[in-house]
Amino acid sequence: MVKQTIQIFARVKPPVRKHQQGIYSIDEDEKLIPSLEIILPRDLADGFVNNKRESYKFKFQRIFDQDANQETIFENIAKPVAGSVLAGYNGTIFAYGQTGSGKTFTITGGAERYSDRGIIPRTLSYIFEQLQKDSSKMYTTHISYLEIYNECGYDLLDPRHEASSLDDLPKVTILEDPDQNIHLKNLTLHQATTEEEALNLLFLGDTNRMIAETPMNQASTRSHCIFTIHLSSKEPGSATVRHAKLHLVDLAGSERVAKTGVGGHLLTEAKYINLSLHYLEQVIIALSEKHRSHIPYRNSMMTSVLRDSLGGNCMTTMIATLSLEKRNLDESISTCRFAQRVALIKNEAVLNEEIDPRLVIKRLQKEIQELKDELAMVTGEQRTEALTEAELFQLEKLITSFLEDQDPESRLEVGADMRKVQHCFHHLKKLLNDKKILGNNTVFSESKDQDCQEPLKEEEYRKLRDILKQRDNEINILVNMLKKEKKKAQEALHLAGMDRHEFRHSQSPPFPLGNPEEGQRMQLSSAPSQAQDFSILGKRSSLLHKKTGMREEMSLGCQEAFEIFKRDHADSVTIDDNKQILKQRFSEAKALGESINEARSKIGHLKEEITQRHIQQVALGISENMAVPLMPDQQEEKLRSQLEEEKRRYKTMFTRLKALKVEIEHLQLLMDKAKVKLQKEFEVWWAEEATNLQVNSPAVNSLDHTKPLLQTSDSQHERSQLLSNKSDVNARKILPSPCPSPHSQKQSSTSTPLEDSIPERPVLSIPLTGDSQTDSDIMAFIKARQSILQKQCLGSN
Repeated sequence: MVKQTIQIFARVKPPVRKHQQGIYSIDEDEKLIPSLEIILPRDLADGFVNNKRESYKFKFQRIFDQDANQETIFENIAKPVAGSVLAGYNGTIFAYGQTGSGKTFTITGGAERYSDRGIIPRTLSYIFEQLQKDSSKMYTTHISYLEIYNECGYDLLDPRHEASSLDDLPKVTILEDPDQNIHLKNLTLHQATTEEEALNLLFLGDTNRMIAETPMNQASTRSHCIFTIHLSSKEPGSATVRHAKLHLVDLAGSERVAKTGVGGHLLTEAKYINLSLHYLEQVIIALSEKHRSHIPYRNSMMTSVLRDSLGGNCMTTMIATLSLEKRNLDESISTCRFAQRVALIKNEAVLNEEIDPRLVIKRLQKEIQELKDELAMVTGEQRTEALTEAELFQLEKLITSFLEDQDPESRLEVGADMRKVQHCFHHLKKLLNDKKILGNNTVFSESKDQDCQEPLKEEEYRKLRDILKQRDNEINILVNMLKKEKKKAQEALHLAGMDRHEFRHSQSPPFPLGNPEEGQRMQLSSAPSQAQDFSILGKRSSLLHKKTGMREEMSLGCQEAFEIFKRDHADSVTIDDNKQILKQRFSEAKALGESINEARSKIGHLKEEITQRHIQQVALGISENMAVPLMPDQQEEKLRSQLEEEKRRYKTMFTRLKALKVEIEHLQLLMDKAKVKLQKEFEVWWAEEATNLQVNSPAVNSLDHTKPLLQTSDSQHERSQLLSNKSDVNARKILPSPCPSPHSQKQSSTSTPLEDSIPERPVLSIPLTGDSQTDSDIMAFIKARQSILQKQCLGSN
């Protein structure tokens, strides 16, 4: 429980026209309570000697002068009250003052600028912001907007408000329960889940308010309006709910009919406004007096609605709006006197917590059912109606949970209803019979499982056979590729040798053709190159997975084929060129980065030197009592010129670095696209080779490797044409070594036995044993033979 008096604040309205100075003064001493002093100017018509009071002094919690903005008003007045509402306490903020003193501007705000928002829109923004931050509770927000016009209540959020006249709308009436709690009939509550929805409700209500033009105010509100925010909060899993409400009240302004001179309909409105404010003052006076037995809340509708806010369970704040012009001094003094009486009222705010009504209802329903069951057990009355489907399902669910519970002391609670007890026994009997039948079927299922194992073994054999078939296809493709390269190299050597033989009949070969020692010497001389080729291929195979991350799932044979495909592809040159350019750009960018860092450090060093130079000059001037020169000296000018030069250099290098970054990103994109294209084309080619191999596999297996490889030029041409027709659709070509010697026929014939000594079936069995080094050795051997032929060609030239 929080006990405190009603907090009072004063706000001075800026004057419309320039008024006489010295009418009021504000004393805001930090040690004392702020006070407002109103000084009445002496009227010469009353004479120099009169008994009229010339100054009035009033104390407030805080006084806001003419220059106070809306943000300051909210932070000091409304924000603490909104915080207490979020904590579960009721709150009320109402503005009181004469007409035209700024009550509506303070509560609702102006419509010209966003900064003129009043207390209501700012409070809504603050509340919903805090609700989003607090995720530990579940909140619900409802909005109501009540208008009291001529002592009749109307719902400003009623959708029929615009289409109907005021007399046709249902009036809000007051109902009171035995605990003297007030309930408003025909006042709707609208749920607002976001700030936008709440503001839309506020704007809808403002458009439906009664506004008229009076001599004191061009847009005078002719009714009292109460904007209420209902907030409910509940923690997940908790049975307690907190309810809080915040009343934001915009009272109609009091006015003196003798001064305004209004008549007709405006006069009737003024009478009702002044009468309701008079009843409000009576309630305030009664609450401020001690030992007062009766408080006249029921005299008016406004005091009945605000019963909790005045001396009840609420944290209330009042804003006294003052128009301190000479013609309004009497009304301003009356407003301050009313505020002083309001400050004497004490409220007792209580945390509004209650048990969730839904939980209470469930508990009571359960208690009623238990009492009915006990009554049926005592009286022995039998129930003849059958159980519903929902009840049967609930019983079966309870039985299942009871059987699954491992606790030996667990109990099956079904109540005293004999129908439920009998159904539980029938269900348990059914479960026991089903279990026996299941046990009898277990032996039959075991024998059946043994019979099903044989089809499973056959399925495993089929899978292994498919895998072996796939590996054989890959091996056959690689063997065909090796054969194509061998045959193309031999045919090219044979054709080139015949052409050279026609032009150089008289020349003798540099080496004897039939000398075996010379052949051995050539083989020995090519040994270093073979070893070098073998080492290169070994490095390639070791770095295969590092360079081709996209081919990690390929088999070893497929990876070797991809290396050959990539080497002879047309885009490989472009990829290599882009790699070289990218490497150069990276090196240039690295050098530029180092230069930029060096220039930045040099700029910082020059700035420190200039700063140190200034400090030295100031220290020298202080020590020698000399004035600091305004113009910089020659050394400082030199430092500044160096600084500007370094800045220009830094800017140039930074611009170049940005351009290099764009170029590097573009080159990387081109390389990625080329790699993806290469991978897709290889997959297409690989699939076509596998298809062709399956179609022509008998022809491939029937090749006789003991047949002499040296044939006539016509037959060689036909075989090369046949091999080229079987090649891939991407027109991939493996070029032979250029410039063969005139005696290439002999050389090829001498090398044929060695090349033909590679058996086909051992190669086919290599991947099945997992020996990937043999495949690499075959590729290295072919390349070594080509390098030998190239060296012989160079020697003959």
